[in-house]
Amino acid sequence: MGMTITEKIIARHAGRERVEPGELAWVKTDLVLSNDITAPIAINEMEKAGLDQVFDKDRIALVPDHFIPNKDIKSAQQAKQMREFAKRHHITHYYEVGQMGIEHALLPELGLVLPGELVIGADSHTCTYGAVGAFSTGVGSTDVAAAMILGETWLKVPESMKLVYYGKPGPWVTGKDLMLHTIGRTGVDGALYRAMEFVGEAVDALPMDGRFSMANMAIEAGAKNGIFAVDGTTLEYVRARARRPFTVMSSDPDAHYAAVVDFQVSGLEPQVSLPHSPANAKPVSQVKNVAIDQVVIGSCTNGRLEDMRMAARILTGKKVHPYVRAIVIPATPAVYRQMLREGIIEALMEAGAVVSTPTCGPCLGGYMGVLAEGERCVSTTNRNFIGRMGHASSEVYLAGPAVAAASAVMGRVASPEEVASR
Repeated sequence: MGMTITEKIIARHAGRERVEPGELAWVKTDLVLSNDITAPIAINEMEKAGLDQVFDKDRIALVPDHFIPNKDIKSAQQAKQMREFAKRHHITHYYEVGQMGIEHALLPELGLVLPGELVIGADSHTCTYGAVGAFSTGVGSTDVAAAMILGETWLKVPESMKLVYYGKPGPWVTGKDLMLHTIGRTGVDGALYRAMEFVGEAVDALPMDGRFSMANMAIEAGAKNGIFAVDGTTLEYVRARARRPFTVMSSDPDAHYAAVVDFQVSGLEPQVSLPHSPANAKPVSQVKNVAIDQVVIGSCTNGRLEDMRMAARILTGKKVHPYVRAIVIPATPAVYRQMLREGIIEALMEAGAVVSTPTCGPCLGGYMGVLAEGERCVSTTNRNFIGRMGHASSEVYLAGPAVAAASAVMGRVASPEEVASR
């Protein structure tokens, strides 16, 4: 019997001919990632163990993105600790403010994650890199501490499930909408510790930005990782960025899957996940009369250039509702600069939105958009649990950039068709 792409990558990094789901594997890592919240914990663990070395200064990425620029004294201290560690060990891939972007958008953009590689990170959305055909998953900070020293880690080989998407979705539908629709059907534990392998004509037609969004939210279905086969779209993206060789892997025709789930997405509408779970997904036309106070367009899920272009298509020539705060956060400096070149930032500001430097801030209720008691937000982020973006009585409605932008104009959850036709 053959192997899935996930099993092949793990086997190769374990130095084995094959692996089986459920087995424990000791694997070499191609990249180890941490941020300003999780890196200090890993650094402290290294110091407790009396170890002050790293396996390879070129294979570690440290990205201060959650509370950067510093929100307060505590966040400044955490950033300082990570900065000093990076300086002490001459970490090649440390990114200070000005070069820093949201980690899961920045690393693929810089060519630091490539097909066939195995990447771990002390952040649950490390699974984003499956969009380029890599195995990537989030781990704890202690696991990252060990991997920074050894360049190795252990994991249990996940079962794989194949998700097949047929048809052509409706206008304004992105990878985010496909993933909300998917989680709405599978639930938040429907892929528990499984590899979600995305295939089919609808996902093949997605640009890389849409694929990153889908892989990013695999964790919201409980998955160990999400992954796409490498195709021409992937190779065009990767070859423009890669600075080292890579190996493309693909699933064998006779590979075993724990489940195969078919999705007919012809005519699918933009989706909205209602509080307080990503699984509460509905077509936007079914979400009626939900007044809002804030919109956030950004994050590691939807802060890329195509997301910004889509938001600008809705907002150009329109005005944000007078009682709505519209916060736009480009995911990386490169996205920000291209928005400047294309006039997107000017169009968004003319509409009444504020444009921030790259940060994860509001996604985790950190800063730059914390919600007050009873407030509602339409957000392109990835989670809408109770208290996720602020007060425990606040509400977060997850959506793609088109719905978020349209909602900013209407002052309520709204379809992009409503605004585009005005």
